Amino acid sequence: MIAALLAAIALDGSALPPGDPGAEVRSSIAVASSAPQALDPTIVKAVEAAAYDYVDGQLEGDAARVARILHPDLAKRAVRSRPDPDEVLGLRRMSRDELVDLTRQGALKTPREQWDRSVRVLDVAGNAAVARVETPWFVDYLNFGRFEGRWVIVNALWYAKPKPVKS
Repeated sequence: MIAALLAAIALDGSALPPGDPGAEVRSSIAVASSAPQALDPTIVKAVEAAAYDYVDGQLEGDAARVARILHPDLAKRAVRSRPDPDEVLGLRRMSRDELVDLTRQGALKTPREQWDRSVRVLDVAGNAAVARVETPWFVDYLNFGRFEGRWVIVNALWYAKPKPVKS
């Protein structure tokens, strides 16, 4: 009962007892802390530019451009569609070097007139940011870190879209 009351107070203050002198203050703090903060447009543009280096570099087959935007300890992962029987909660793992090599081989190289990609910055907090990148082939959720003023991809969770069925 007490835990439920405290949870309600933390969420919106609706369960505060009548006449509680601190009710208004606690309620406004709970509402203010849950309100989304506006993202700094300058930072959003910088994170977007970094995400476009990542996706456009792959579409151009520009391994150097992709390598520059990736942290040396990049963790790129995908949930396996067919689990490995020897692994619980199986992941497809890809290193920075593997991604750069695939880019060098032209794995996603696409003529510019066929590019269909988007980047959306989802959140920024200090030196951390999250963005969503989408192409016809994949969706990536990218975690960025800002190092000496430069945004670099530290982690990526990707979803490979199903290949279209040819008729």
